[in-house]
Amino acid sequence: MHAIGIDIGGTKIAGAVVDELGAIVRSERVPTPGDPALLEDAVVEMIRSLSAGEPTAAVGVAAAGFIDAAQSIVYYAPNIRWRNEPFREKLEARVGTTVVVDNDANAAGWAEFRFGAGRLVSDMVMLTIGTGVGGAIVAGDRLFRGGFGAGAELGHMRLVPNGIACGCGQHGCLEQYGSGRALLRMAGEIADAGGIGQALARTRDEHGALDGRRVGNLIAAEDPGATAALRQLGHWLGEASASLAAVLDPQRFVFGGGVAVAGDLLLDPIREAFLEHLPARGYHPEPDFVIAELVNDAGVVGAADLARVWVAEHA
Repeated sequence: MHAIGIDIGGTKIAGAVVDELGAIVRSERVPTPGDPALLEDAVVEMIRSLSAGEPTAAVGVAAAGFIDAAQSIVYYAPNIRWRNEPFREKLEARVGTTVVVDNDANAAGWAEFRFGAGRLVSDMVMLTIGTGVGGAIVAGDRLFRGGFGAGAELGHMRLVPNGIACGCGQHGCLEQYGSGRALLRMAGEIADAGGIGQALARTRDEHGALDGRRVGNLIAAEDPGATAALRQLGHWLGEASASLAAVLDPQRFVFGGGVAVAGDLLLDPIREAFLEHLPARGYHPEPDFVIAELVNDAGVVGAADLARVWVAEHA
């Protein structure tokens, strides 16, 4: 039976009816309300619209933040300013069907594991490289959430002692070295240095600032300054991946998010740094490094399938 997946982002809410094979049957998108008090109404309206005339097994909702998936309680969601929000309880009372709430990076990782770049392996790690760094871990065909439901916050691994301050309150987190925001900072530093950064500096001067699209265009054109920034980013991601491999021993690393469209230009420095920092190199089996396949649909597809799995396991 079909399930509904809802992905709540900072600027938009995406929803879809998803079949058992992960294919989207029907989809909708609306802007995320500026007032968090209106968010519940927007999600309910989308669920009702998607379920009209469409029998569905359950509804899965994905959002950024610390979420206890077992109880579907949102402990903290910064984008929508929620704390200790019993979202499943509220939605089920209004839509009359089973609702499961999970972290958006978990949903995206699960979608790739089931239907995308992570299929055919039992153990994988996904890193979503966007404004920040999201993480998902699948171990033994199961999504790993940890004892309190907040596991796999890989963007907040300590990578550089006493490093750059992070919004989480710590310093040196992976998110400050391996995210889209970090890429822009590195590109700006290369622009300031001159030399290979001339095109970056010229772009910044013409437009007032560097942004992801402009730096991405320069990377696609293989501009030496922009690709140097990407290589720096890839190095940090590869170093972090080596540490993760020492702990988790995954068969595959999957990289998603906007920066991952760079493909091998990103994966090559990741692989190089991974091998440089891998413990017991030459004796430790080396995992695959691949780019995510589901792109913008991963959140809704994963949320829907997690809801379907929950219903099957609790039948």
